[in-house]
Amino acid sequence: MKSIPHHQAASPHTEATSTHNYPNLTDDDGKAPKDSVVLPAYSTMDLVDKDPDEDDPWNLPELQDTGLKWSELDAKGKVMRVLTSIVKFILLVGFLYMFVCSLDVLSSAFQLVGGKAAGDIFQDNAVLSNPVAGLVIGVLVTVLVQSSSTSSSIVVSMVSSGLLEVQSAVPVIMGANIGTSVTNTIVAMMQAGDRNEFRRAFAGATVHDFFNWLSVLILLPLEAATGVLYKLTKIVIDSFNIQGGDNAPDLLNVITDPLTSAIIELDKTVISDIATGDPAARNKSLIKIWCKTENITTLLNITVPSAANCTIGVPCWVEGNKTWTQINVTETINLERCNHIFAYANLPDLAVGLILLALSLLILCTCLILIVKLLNSMLKGQVAVVIKKVLNTDFPFPFGWVTGYIAILVGAGMTFIVQSSSVFTSAITPLVGIGVISLERAYPLTLGSNIGTTTTAILAAMAAPGETLANSLQIALCHFFFNIAGILLWYPIPFTRIPIRLARALGNRTANYRWFAAIYLLLCFFLMPLTILGLSLAGWQALVGVAVPIVVLAIFIIIVNLMQTRCPRYLPSRLRNWDFLPRPLHSMAPWDGVIMSGMAFCGTRCCCCCKCCQKTEDEEKGGKERKKSQEMYDNPALTRDNEPLEAPKETISKCLVMWLIMHNCKLMGTVDWLPRVSCAPML
Repeated sequence: MKSIPHHQAASPHTEATSTHNYPNLTDDDGKAPKDSVVLPAYSTMDLVDKDPDEDDPWNLPELQDTGLKWSELDAKGKVMRVLTSIVKFILLVGFLYMFVCSLDVLSSAFQLVGGKAAGDIFQDNAVLSNPVAGLVIGVLVTVLVQSSSTSSSIVVSMVSSGLLEVQSAVPVIMGANIGTSVTNTIVAMMQAGDRNEFRRAFAGATVHDFFNWLSVLILLPLEAATGVLYKLTKIVIDSFNIQGGDNAPDLLNVITDPLTSAIIELDKTVISDIATGDPAARNKSLIKIWCKTENITTLLNITVPSAANCTIGVPCWVEGNKTWTQINVTETINLERCNHIFAYANLPDLAVGLILLALSLLILCTCLILIVKLLNSMLKGQVAVVIKKVLNTDFPFPFGWVTGYIAILVGAGMTFIVQSSSVFTSAITPLVGIGVISLERAYPLTLGSNIGTTTTAILAAMAAPGETLANSLQIALCHFFFNIAGILLWYPIPFTRIPIRLARALGNRTANYRWFAAIYLLLCFFLMPLTILGLSLAGWQALVGVAVPIVVLAIFIIIVNLMQTRCPRYLPSRLRNWDFLPRPLHSMAPWDGVIMSGMAFCGTRCCCCCKCCQKTEDEEKGGKERKKSQEMYDNPALTRDNEPLEAPKETISKCLVMWLIMHNCKLMGTVDWLPRVSCAPML
């Protein structure tokens, strides 16, 4: 005889009661059917603990329109709504303009703070011959100057002057491609106030990082072993008779230059001169003082030891006991002083850079917050539906796969218009955060942005002088083909879109531990490149001796993690989880406690800013607890006998569910596994 599980057993009295209380369980004659069963009872705590909105935080939020519909407005209301929408749109454009200008000023600030250091980094040609060192130098220099175009122009100057070979410059260009993604990662950190917005925004920013790092992980060893990018671009350069052209068109700069030029103007040739070894450039200031100058070349008579020291073709004569010759002397005459606010300030570059850094970050954060607020207020109702459908909907079957490639072209075109991948990716990051653009759609837009910034570099290279045209264009083409190869590796096949999965995992981690975002930023863009650079300076033996064990350990951990989730039975029992390690080595919870304690100490002893953050966090948690507590007290199954019951406020569907659960709980009240405290008021 088959035994009935304990939680399914029921007495005859229970069955009779169940058929009496559940008319839907009886047949037409009023008798219980033979196959009728008693529905299992569940604790109503599950209804409270499970919030349907928190099931999948990656779902795009619905931006509901809480105002009146257009048809319900009178004439005055319609006019006010139109005027309000126009004002909001003008404010949005204005804040977006300030946001882009603040990014430009931020780049200038980083160049003032670390520009000369970037030039010094490029001077060691022996280190640049190491591909790994060249890669991290490209990352560090681009992070310091906040512009891949500037770091690429330094590389072009070094190649043109013969200090660096094109083949050695390819890893530096790869590093510049990585370093340029730090800007939108910083922008994403400004949305840390809302947990889910931060989750999506940080994932939307770091999907760019993961694409660049994974592409370098594959293509850098391939380039070091075969020189495939160098050979491919060499064939392209030799196959076409490429002539120099006009400069790349200034599109966005025409709009932003009036404001940014009034704040600061830089002489970017100083960094290139330092990198190429000009000793006079070290004493020059990066701040441009004279905006209009004129070079006058004159012949100057000088004495030389003998006629053998005279240049062929130049007049040389003897007067008395002296031998004279002539040389060309170029003198720069300053005609017009610049009009920016630091042109008359007698401050060092570092002081001006720190002032601009603080100012630009303040404006950047303020504009970003206001842009997000305005977008949240504007993207409601039908507007939100239309925008989401346009941005996130695929083409109908069987052309759904084309949508992603259209997004790549859109990203490339928009980046070409704004002439900066940092500006474009930083602009879409808050849109990903508030849920207007999905992570799956932001990924191809970011890939297109990588292509767009290389086309701008190609046009700029074609405007180079004849003696540097070939080298400049070859470096720009190396950058272009590197991004094309990365897209072919990590986009066409859905299974290979690993950057999306990695960015989503990092977004979940940073949403739970928001301090980890700062750790990630420092580790990937500063500490790790600096460590690798230091090991490279010590020699390739030190680099290999330290890097190889770390890489092997990382590969082992990745393989074990994959096997733990997919096929743990093939692992030894000890490796089926990481519990045998000390908890700080496999969990962030202990570190979170330490950091939160430090922030609490900061809040009580150092500043009131942390107090406000802590208060906001406590209020958020307290609100959820009060909501949950209120739901439990609204549930009669969880109230005590001496507490008054509050009037139910649930909808009809919730009332029906609660009615079924209460009666089922009443039926199963004698079973041991059901908590009696939840059923006592009903028995």
